[in-house]
Amino acid sequence: MRHYRAAGMQLSRSELDAAYSHATRTAYEAGEEVHRHNLHELIRYLVAHQFNYLHRHGPDNVREHLAGLGDQRHRLAERITAGFAEESAQGLARSRALLKELSRDFKLGVVSNFYGNLQVVLFEAGIRELLQVAIDSKHLRVFKPDERIFTAALKVLDLPHNQVAMVGDSLHKDCAPARKLGMRSIWLRGHHAGPGEHPQARAAAALADHTIDSLDELKELTW
Repeated sequence: MRHYRAAGMQLSRSELDAAYSHATRTAYEAGEEVHRHNLHELIRYLVAHQFNYLHRHGPDNVREHLAGLGDQRHRLAERITAGFAEESAQGLARSRALLKELSRDFKLGVVSNFYGNLQVVLFEAGIRELLQVAIDSKHLRVFKPDERIFTAALKVLDLPHNQVAMVGDSLHKDCAPARKLGMRSIWLRGHHAGPGEHPQARAAAALADHTIDSLDELKELTW
């Protein structure tokens, strides 16, 4: 959101979410070209399709803004891509440091609704070497919250389900299926700027064994 606004495009959360969903669906349906994309190339691909959606279906002010850019539209897309890519790379670097520490005591894995290039992104970030398993939904042809994607990872980890914890930011896609399979569930709660409790707090009480606000808090949990 902030990268779009910094580029002069005033969008609401719901308007950007619609563009994001369109780009995500397009990437899921894309061919093998996306399977080779590194992080920056993937984000460029997604932003391009977000722009296409906003140019056709965005609010009037955004459609007018994009229509008036002409040849500068590509530069604006690259500016937003660079911002997202830098932020994502920094996040992956922080995650790598944490995962390296956790890997001394735990078997680690990733289960992701991704685009066929999860391995490329993880290798580029230096994270794949820390994982016992990395499941990309595009290759398995099963998407969370389908329990089969979790079962595939559990088979590789070769651990009793009650000795495995699923950490995810979606109660529906991560915590609910993990609970159903007998795993522990840890909800990575998103930032909530509004007044009062988080809108998903009640659902979390039923679906999550633990709630954290940052991955670093995993080190503080008693297992």
